[in-house]
Amino acid sequence: MPNWGGGAKCGACEKTVYHAEEIQCNGRSFHKSCFLCMACRKALDSTTVAAHESEIYCKTCYGRKYGPKGVGFGQGAGCLSTDTGEHLGLNLQQGSPKPARPSTPTNASKFAKKVVDVDKCPRCGKSVYAAEKIMGGGKPWHKSCFRCAICGKSLESTNVTDKDGELYCKVCYAKNFGPKGIGFGGLTQVEKKE
Repeated sequence: MPNWGGGAKCGACEKTVYHAEEIQCNGRSFHKSCFLCMACRKALDSTTVAAHESEIYCKTCYGRKYGPKGVGFGQGAGCLSTDTGEHLGLNLQQGSPKPARPSTPTNASKFAKKVVDVDKCPRCGKSVYAAEKIMGGGKPWHKSCFRCAICGKSLESTNVTDKDGELYCKVCYAKNFGPKGIGFGGLTQVEKKE
């Protein structure tokens, strides 16, 4: 027989649901205001609903009530949930006994003994961490310290030279440590004899 008096009945409140306010889930109709988790009463939408027979839940409460139980079945990457949902009125069946926890306490000092050796910058003497490390002359440098010792110009792998543990740009290195006289690399410095 046709339904002449309006829409379908709401799965939560059993009142008539008209088309403008209707949300359908699992073949049942709900008012937008009645489309709530049966356990925690959070508002649901098509991405957060999990249906079980005639009941609707948010995914968290559904997992607590109907999901796998025990060690190794956490709620996310690398975690183990011990929340049973009892405060939400969820009655969980205890399928298997909980595994015993180790009786020996964790020794925190064994973790504290592991100290990371961090390299020191030859220029400023402070620690150089991986995110800011540039290698030059076989040593780690901060990006901001990776400069010519004479002119202060920022260095790159194409223009760096090292001598006695210090970094120089090629121009300063040639001026101070390179050969002297006419014809050596375009430099015109001539040593004056006295």
